[in-house]
Amino acid sequence: MTKLRKFDPVRYLDSDDMIEEYLLAACEGGDASHIARALGDVARARGISELARKTGLTRQALYKALSGEGNPELATITKVADALGLQLKIVPATKNKKDAA
Repeated sequence: MTKLRKFDPVRYLDSDDMIEEYLLAACEGGDASHIARALGDVARARGISELARKTGLTRQALYKALSGEGNPELATITKVADALGLQLKIVPATKNKKDAA
């Protein structure tokens, strides 16, 4: 009998390039909960304890905000992105559509 385990993307987020591609893909759909969950995956891959220290947020607050179930404030997302060495950008939607075509 084959034993299956739940897929965990964290196992594959082992380089900056993989993390970048993962987050870009997560942002394509524009679903806030999906983006938050993807940031949570990156946070777990990089170390949630260190992220908590850098952001000044508790581990529990980070898990909740980045679970995809919570509704994190933009300030929280910005703190997390900064602590992960990332920056948020807003670009015209038409640019994204041209790039995809």
